[in-house]
Amino acid sequence: MLASLPARAADVSLIGTFGSTAAILSINGGAPKTVKVGQNHGGVTLIAVENDRATIDMEGKRRVLVRGQTYSTSGSASGAQSVTLSVGAGGHFTADGQINGGAIRFLVDTGATSIALPASDANRLRIDYRNGRRGTAQTAGGPTPTFLVTLDTVRIGGIELQNVEAIVIEQGLPIALLGNSFLNRMEMRREGQTMTLTRRF
Repeated sequence: MLASLPARAADVSLIGTFGSTAAILSINGGAPKTVKVGQNHGGVTLIAVENDRATIDMEGKRRVLVRGQTYSTSGSASGAQSVTLSVGAGGHFTADGQINGGAIRFLVDTGATSIALPASDANRLRIDYRNGRRGTAQTAGGPTPTFLVTLDTVRIGGIELQNVEAIVIEQGLPIALLGNSFLNRMEMRREGQTMTLTRRF
């Protein structure tokens, strides 16, 4: 009987966590609910909790949520993929995603020409960036070498793009930037404290 219920989550927010045993989730803007690891609430199964992150299973797909962020599985009228992010500290939008299957945290930067990665993240993700086209970027510490690369896959929430251009910056970049080589393929809509990215192509 339960299998016939259309309880499918569209928007999931991680409100808080309790150690490694439970998380507080809000489904589709509803009242926060404490969910224990292994439990299902509103079509969302809590798989694991670690610090300020929770791994959930939605419709057979796993997602990592960061406290204070919202992820959306709802599409537009055309069925396009979309993800909704909540504003974080300092008024900036961050998003946990994946590059070539490896975890990465992005700062959304509409002023960046392309995705930009610190060399430390590129090394951790085993990106052989030194074979990329060399260039130079001006940073607060002066000019620093850059390397142009193509990433096999970039995923944010339910959106995954292939063959995305990025630059690796050897010094002076503290966090990966989600720039326009990804964002130019999105429709971006900001409403108050949230930003929705919808894939255009």
